[in-house]
Amino acid sequence: THESTVFQNVTQARAAAVAVGASASPQERAQAENMLTTALRSVFAVAENYPQLQAVQEFKDLSENLTATEDKIAFARRFYNGNVRDFNTALQTFPTNVFAGMLGFKPEEYFELADAGERAVPQVKF
Repeated sequence: THESTVFQNVTQARAAAVAVGASASPQERAQAENMLTTALRSVFAVAENYPQLQAVQEFKDLSENLTATEDKIAFARRFYNGNVRDFNTALQTFPTNVFAGMLGFKPEEYFELADAGERAVPQVKF
C-alpha cells in the first residue's frame, strides 16, 4: 500500500541520515537530512487521510516536536554558516592568511539547501 511505501521511505531516509558520518561534507549531510525531511513530510500528507490519527495526542505532540526541531535546525544552520563565514574571512585576513597557508587550512563549505522550500517548516493540518 501507499502507506507502507511511505513508512519504508522514512525508514530508509533515516538510516541514510544516520549513516552519513562526521567526515562527510556539509553538502552530503544536507542531502541526507533533506531526504529524511521529505520523507517525514509525506507521513503527514498520508495522515491527512486519517482524521482519527490526527486526533491522537501523540501525533499532535509529534507535529509540535517536528516544528520545534525544524526551528532548531534552522538556527544551527545559521550558526554554522556564521562560523564558516568568520573562519573563511579570517583565512583571507593578514596575518592569519600567512599562517593558515603554511598550516594548510582551507576555506570551509557553507551548509546550504538546494531548494528554498526545504528551509520551510512543514505545515501540518489537523
